[in-house]
Amino acid sequence: MNRRVGAHVSASGGLEKAIERAHAIGANCAQIFSGSPRVWKRTELQTIQTEKMFAKRKELNVEPIFTHSLYLVNLASENPELLRKSFDVLQYDLRFDSLIKGSGIVVHLGSHQGRGFDAVKEQVAQQIAKLLETTPEDSTFLIENSAGQNGKLCSDLSEISWLTDRVDELLSSSSHEESGSIPAIARLGWCLDTCHAHAAGYSLGESQGSLISKSAINEITKLGLWDSLKCIHVNDSKDSFDSGRDRHENLGEGNISKEDMEFFLNYGTVNKITLITEAPGFEGNGPDAPNIEYLRKLSHA
Repeated sequence: MNRRVGAHVSASGGLEKAIERAHAIGANCAQIFSGSPRVWKRTELQTIQTEKMFAKRKELNVEPIFTHSLYLVNLASENPELLRKSFDVLQYDLRFDSLIKGSGIVVHLGSHQGRGFDAVKEQVAQQIAKLLETTPEDSTFLIENSAGQNGKLCSDLSEISWLTDRVDELLSSSSHEESGSIPAIARLGWCLDTCHAHAAGYSLGESQGSLISKSAINEITKLGLWDSLKCIHVNDSKDSFDSGRDRHENLGEGNISKEDMEFFLNYGTVNKITLITEAPGFEGNGPDAPNIEYLRKLSHA
């Protein structure tokens, strides 16, 4: 059980409960929300108890822990109030990540709402750079690829590459980073969701030349994104290849072939990257033991 294979679990009742829930379904790592994913309100950080959670993590060997950001976030918004709320909640999540000694917050950046990536990319990069400059140096910001529905950013992996490079430029020009501190750009990475990649037209299997539109492995290699890939969301898809639709299915029950998924999860450096499933579960209550067992077999864990 050397490979980290886990699931998104509820933290209801206390952070330690999330660790217990992950362990109960056979996971050895986890992803949680810092609060409800559909409302802005958050618990004051100073009131959050972490001691029991740290003890449970050590006892049950559940590491690392990721935090998924709020679904309402849109760093590309033209609405000043929405942009401010998005910034504030991501700043909170980065501080939460530091508090729980997590391995990063996974962020859906939002939608360009029909204006196109070029129209919003500078604003998004500026927001990310400012977030990294104003939060603890032991917190990590991870951009998640999207399926591309409704103008969602980063369905094209080149957008993640552009944002990473631009944020690096912005932070490099900043004059107030302390000597000896962790460079802020080292705290920026990304998370690949297999369902989203499939929906955006990226094949997870071996490249077959013109028979497929894009190879995920070839694109990641070409864009130099392997080193910054810190987490993989392993989800099957209810919808067909290149559909642009983001609907997760239980592993082995959807439209991503077992062969392609197995190939990708065991390709080169991927076998060192943490795997988290957000499968709906066979009873509809979220990731369960059958999904974790299937993921372990797929990833040779």
